[in-house]
Amino acid sequence: MRVAIVGAGFSGVGAAIALRRAGLHDFRIFERADDLGGTWRENTYPGAACDAPTYWYSFSHAQRKDWSRTCSPQEEILAYLRDLAAEHHVTERIAFGTAVERAEWDDEALTWTLTLAGGDTHEADALILGCGQLSRPSIPRLPGAETFAGRAFHSAEWDHDYDLRGKRVAVVGTGASAVQFIPALAERVERLHVFQRSAGWVLPRKNAPYGPLKRALVRLPGWQRARRAGFFTVGETLLTAFRYLPPLHWALAAAIKASMRVQVRDPVLWAKLKPRTPFGCKRILFSSTYLPALQRLNVELVADPVARVEPDAVVTADGARREVDCIVWGTGFRANDFVVPLEVAGRGGRTLQEAWDGAPRAHKGITVAGFPNAFLVYGPNTNLGSTGSIVTMIEAQLRYVVDALGRLRTTGAAALDVRPAVQEASTEAVQRRLRGSVWTQCSNWYVHEGRVTNNWPGYMTTYIRETRAVDPAEYEWLRRAPARAAVPA
Repeated sequence: MRVAIVGAGFSGVGAAIALRRAGLHDFRIFERADDLGGTWRENTYPGAACDAPTYWYSFSHAQRKDWSRTCSPQEEILAYLRDLAAEHHVTERIAFGTAVERAEWDDEALTWTLTLAGGDTHEADALILGCGQLSRPSIPRLPGAETFAGRAFHSAEWDHDYDLRGKRVAVVGTGASAVQFIPALAERVERLHVFQRSAGWVLPRKNAPYGPLKRALVRLPGWQRARRAGFFTVGETLLTAFRYLPPLHWALAAAIKASMRVQVRDPVLWAKLKPRTPFGCKRILFSSTYLPALQRLNVELVADPVARVEPDAVVTADGARREVDCIVWGTGFRANDFVVPLEVAGRGGRTLQEAWDGAPRAHKGITVAGFPNAFLVYGPNTNLGSTGSIVTMIEAQLRYVVDALGRLRTTGAAALDVRPAVQEASTEAVQRRLRGSVWTQCSNWYVHEGRVTNNWPGYMTTYIRETRAVDPAEYEWLRRAPARAAVPA
């Protein structure tokens, strides 16, 4: 069983380790960059860190007791992935600097052929796509943006060679990345203009380094397991509030809004920061330094929409010009593109983009009808819109993938392809559960063309149970034709 893995982030590295643990050693990882890590390699902006506790945002089989704090900084998480890859002999199986341009299924050979940048090809029996949802920066197409004469970059492509000290800086966007780097920028720039499209819900996050007592507790047998279980319960309880208990949802929203109001004393600033979308509709923000940073004398929060960019300024809809030396785009990612720009062609040459027709969907977020032996990790409707750990979801998906490959080995089948009716039924069931949910009640990156394409509608526990094993009846099992004996002349 030859397996090709695309991407060397949490999904790709995790897939390789899962294969090794299952006794599948014939795999190759293709990574377009020169290092592994995915989003934790790319996002090196000041203050980059995990939103969830790192003891939960890590593989259950690879717990570490040397994290420096509850929500670890980017460099620690990247080091964790590097260490894991080395420990499990994955690093030597990664083809760095190798982008996969196309993956094509052969209907006769029942194999995948990958076309790499430069023209080389690679053949595999199974394909695991670990491209992630947050790997392609999104930059708004604002009039005049191309005329800007200063420095401009996206938060995921941070220009560390540009000295921001003493500069006038515009930050466009106030999402999860921006709330982490804005406090750091506010301390070093001369003037900071923060352009906000909509006010977010900000929960406090105290994230001081562990002291001697906490470091000692972490090393106690069972302590880490108990912490993981505790936070898992917190995440599931929060989803209960979002989905099933409106009074609890309202109570939480009132408490968080009160907490924010206590931190923001200026009524004019509070009028801009007061959330007007339902709690949880957009990604929840975690920071204890973001709201104080907006109240610094050198910081201005701008709630008017950006109309255009001029060579030396950002202009809002009210006509106000703010002259700046640098623009930092904190505008998130093209989360609905999934495997783009990789072209994946399945049975009959039909591509994933053609099969999806603008509405990405997959059975359990993992398999797509017409694409045998192709598995998505962190695919459609597997994101968590409430407090949770995407690593927990990734582990569940990898167990499912390994189970599928194991069944191929034991049955002698060459490939499995989810039945179209099964995919249609399961994806529509997910959409029915999402209708009326909090994620449909405002504009956010979870929704694409009226359909929630990113989020899982229920509990992590439910997803883990539903992906525990492959149901053979849900798949068509493909077998290679027996080789014909040569006929003597």
